[in-house]
Amino acid sequence: MAKQLFLLLLVSFLSCGGNDSHNNTNEPSDLSFEVIQSEVELGLVIVQAKAKNTSEFHFYPNDGITNDPIINNSGEFNYTFSSFGTYTIEVRAYNQEGRFVKRTKQIAVKGNDPVNVGLGYSTPTSYEDMDLVWHDEFDGNLLDEDYWTFEIGDGCPNLCGWGNNELQYYRSQNTSVSDGVLTIEARQVRFQDRDYTSSRIITRDNFFFRYGRVDIRAKLPKGQGIWPALWMLGQNINSVGWPKCGEIDIMEMVGGNGKENTVHGNAFWDAGGVTDNSGHYTLSSGTFFDEFHVFSVIWDEQKIDYFVNDQLFHTNFITDPDKSEFHKPFFFIFNIAVGGIWPGNPDHTTKFPTQMNVDYIRVFQFK
Repeated sequence: MAKQLFLLLLVSFLSCGGNDSHNNTNEPSDLSFEVIQSEVELGLVIVQAKAKNTSEFHFYPNDGITNDPIINNSGEFNYTFSSFGTYTIEVRAYNQEGRFVKRTKQIAVKGNDPVNVGLGYSTPTSYEDMDLVWHDEFDGNLLDEDYWTFEIGDGCPNLCGWGNNELQYYRSQNTSVSDGVLTIEARQVRFQDRDYTSSRIITRDNFFFRYGRVDIRAKLPKGQGIWPALWMLGQNINSVGWPKCGEIDIMEMVGGNGKENTVHGNAFWDAGGVTDNSGHYTLSSGTFFDEFHVFSVIWDEQKIDYFVNDQLFHTNFITDPDKSEFHKPFFFIFNIAVGGIWPGNPDHTTKFPTQMNVDYIRVFQFK
């Protein structure tokens, strides 16, 4: 069945502009508008606005495609959003003297086929000899800003392509939360001279920890050139840089050519240059796109163990003096990169948009 779109209205407010006196009875007023989804055309929204003392309406979709308003005197606008995401749309009502009132609403444009979180492996909410110190179950319909922030851009000018020749521009609009699931979506949309957009969220300065167990339950995207990652960097990265801060990749996958059945667990540090230690896990059947799996690390003073669905597949021993990075606090990063040195670029087989869905992250520390 074709995927339909629905709109979730989240926030609205009213403001005014212009120079005439507020006592002018000809001022535009009582602006309101409705947003209706199309049941037959994917991405099409119909905006129906009305106001008093109004000669012209302006509609701003604010989707990064156009910065200019769409103007008419009827108050009805048809606009097709090219990608799923959250947008703050705006309508202005003008009188003949140029005074206006405006109203904005935040809408979420997304597929109405819910992610089936029941499919796949799960882990418990408690372990013997461990305390649950932080978790996010992604309830509600907004990302928890007490813990998560967005990294925006393409890494330029200091780290263009994020150091890997990646092709995407990171935007907040490619992240959404609904039905207990975080969704990060990679899209083939041109923005800021990049041909693709995606999201990268981090907990730097908000949540960071040292030693314990991390469980992340996720369903991965697929496609040539698609590179999802659930990973960590040292909290001190801003003062010491990479790789001196250390890097722990709980899960990385490079898509395409039958590789969606394999994930990698990695670590990077500075031992007189960039040094790494890596392992991988391959499913006996199916792919990581088919259903949810749990990606875990157990990290103590001796080693970092990597797991998929509680099956150990790699160990990085960290007692060597040149691995001091792994004895300091780390923060989390979730993202989908597009293209780059490792996965290569998308090709004609890559289907956009493609999503990574995260059911939960849980962090435990030893009692």
